[in-house]
Amino acid sequence: MTESVGFLEQAHLELAARVDQFARAQVEPRSTEEPDYITQARELLKRIAAEGLLRYVAPSPYGGLHPYVDIRSLCVIRRGLARYSSLADTMFAMQGLGSYPITLAGSDSLKQKFLTQVTSGEAIATFALTEPLAGSDAASIRTVARREGGEYILDGDKKFISNGGIADFYVVFAKTDPALGRKGMSAIVVEKDRPGFTTNALEVIAPHPIGEVHMEGCRVPVENLLGREGEGYSIVMRTLESFRTTVGAAALGLAERALQEATSYTKGRVQFGKALSEFQGLRFMLADMATEIEASRVLVFQAAAKLDTARNAGREDPSSVLASSMAKLYATETAQQVIDRALQMHGGTGVLKGTVVERLYREIRALRVYEGASEVQKEIIAHQLLRASQNGSTAAPPKAS
Repeated sequence: MTESVGFLEQAHLELAARVDQFARAQVEPRSTEEPDYITQARELLKRIAAEGLLRYVAPSPYGGLHPYVDIRSLCVIRRGLARYSSLADTMFAMQGLGSYPITLAGSDSLKQKFLTQVTSGEAIATFALTEPLAGSDAASIRTVARREGGEYILDGDKKFISNGGIADFYVVFAKTDPALGRKGMSAIVVEKDRPGFTTNALEVIAPHPIGEVHMEGCRVPVENLLGREGEGYSIVMRTLESFRTTVGAAALGLAERALQEATSYTKGRVQFGKALSEFQGLRFMLADMATEIEASRVLVFQAAAKLDTARNAGREDPSSVLASSMAKLYATETAQQVIDRALQMHGGTGVLKGTVVERLYREIRALRVYEGASEVQKEIIAHQLLRASQNGSTAAPPKAS
């Protein structure tokens, strides 16, 4: 497979090779699905931490490798891990997603306390936004946080929270002033052992630590507020705009593995006196899969490069919102199609539990939903296009420098 050299630097290419070697040696052999996948998830996180990969999720003053969180590095790592284990990818991704709001808006003391534990693997992080009645419509959350002296008292429920039940701390989004709608949303760090804070595990289609959170009279120091009251919605959007690009990278890794499996299988499987790879219909399918994967690769790393370029220049780039949504939409939808074709090529073998393509088939489905479902990404893209049209400009994302 080619690399998007125009968007990646030599350090990223070296990181990609390192992650692939690590994942093949230390992740895939330990990724057999077992009933106790929570223990497996913790073990995978320890190995990821020992490899030093968690140092990419936070800035250098707090255990990270770089002054800023480099989105291209996150994409490279997620892509590499996802090829071999979506569970490993999830554990890495949530360390980033769960801590990024602290990176964006936390006080120095909060960063010292939580980010250093995240980069070392000592603490498991998560991002608690979704509720039973609030998913894509983040502004409609009902969890509230009222201030009483030096504490916030939180009441509400969260649902479909990755790492729910195993995380050591949660970045919880709550309304500190419900009358203001999204302008009254705030972000607060809540440790798992706070009185009034409970969790309940959920099960989904593929091994994935996920659960519900219930808060009733949960008291948290006011020092755990990220930024100022009312900045929570902005923190949500800035976090998701960066991390949805990495979801596309994980989907890319899954699709690349599916193409690898399909190519190998069709070369070795003989039917009607010749290898499957000699049948023109299947050859055309492989060609389509490879082309679509290459397009995904360009979109993902172009979006990541735009985010990194804007950040390094200390400016906001509205076109990066469009690029991130396009990358997430196209890469996840493409991966679903590629994996489906790969399974079809395997015939009956493809639906046997324990085969790689069967695993990929279950693992890809969630990526089209979380951090903004495909339909939400289409709405974002259309909104950006229409707004640009009103301003007399083009919304097509230019190449990152």
